[in-house]
Amino acid sequence: MVKDRIDLEPQTQVLVSVPKRCFKRAVKRNRVKRQVRDAYRHHKLTVVGALKAHEHFDRTVVMAFIWLDDKLHSSADVEAKVSGLLTRLSEKI
Repeated sequence: MVKDRIDLEPQTQVLVSVPKRCFKRAVKRNRVKRQVRDAYRHHKLTVVGALKAHEHFDRTVVMAFIWLDDKLHSSADVEAKVSGLLTRLSEKI
């Protein structure tokens, strides 16, 4: 989703959701959310850079990451997937 903004700096908003049916224990859900947020933090400049390159200074990109797998993955795997998703998103902006 893309929203119009008033100030002139591109911005992103992120939602990370891990359903209880995937992981019953909150510790595991929190681990997955932490992994996704950390991977996003490392690669968010990809999306912000694409917004600046196309001069969409008045836009906000709102995205949601919903974890649907019932297995835990390593942080390197999660970071690779999030990086790929953000790269694909920045190409479509």
